Amino acid sequence: MSPARIIASLAAGLLVVAGLGYVASQTVLAPPSYVVSDQQYVDAPAPAARAGREVAPGEPVGPQRVAPQWVSDTAARAGIPAPAVRAYANAQLAEPRGCDVGWTTLAGIGWVESQHGTIDGRTLGDDGHSSTPILGPALDGRRFAAIPATPETSAWHGDPRWDHAVGPLQFIPSTWETWGADGDGDGTADPNDLDDAAYAAVRYLCADGHDLTSGAGWAEAIFSYNHAQSYVDSVYAAAKAYADRTA
Repeated sequence: MSPARIIASLAAGLLVVAGLGYVASQTVLAPPSYVVSDQQYVDAPAPAARAGREVAPGEPVGPQRVAPQWVSDTAARAGIPAPAVRAYANAQLAEPRGCDVGWTTLAGIGWVESQHGTIDGRTLGDDGHSSTPILGPALDGRRFAAIPATPETSAWHGDPRWDHAVGPLQFIPSTWETWGADGDGDGTADPNDLDDAAYAAVRYLCADGHDLTSGAGWAEAIFSYNHAQSYVDSVYAAAKAYADRTA
């Protein structure tokens, strides 16, 4: 494994990985060895309704609503579309008790996977959907692992034969079947909806008990999302940039 692949610069890493999370997820590499020591975590402010709410450890708090003014101010400072900031912050506020996923971590993933749903000139609507759906290439075994589609998974991407990664956070349908969630409370869990995808990402990152407030735990959790050191590096660089802009 070349050093260039292990230690990718932010610019190169984002260009290679952005929108291509499904590519790295098909590559089995050693777990990350470095420890994140710099700030990459910023809290979203909890709404008053959350105060004093008793939730058992490991159980999700459930859908929350971050203050619109905070979303607007933070989006301007971070350079992220406001619907994306809202999605990441609400997902963080709904995280299981005992798991700390900063909204900036979700923003780092969102940038690397699809530039917050705006990749290739798309726009992100207030409903959390990109102007056109974001689909990865067919997982047909030619360049990536072969994952045959089922009638259920085909409904997300339209390919009756092979699965594709779907949506702004590039969930493989089989992963979505396990971790998919209704993040905005509209009654539908849709990987094309960034509100839902962000909440699903929190559930996934928290599932293995990683301590995301520690450098090693954070790196391991991101590696579990996508098995490539370059991916961890790129998400960290983006998350830290957003933290620096908004802390």
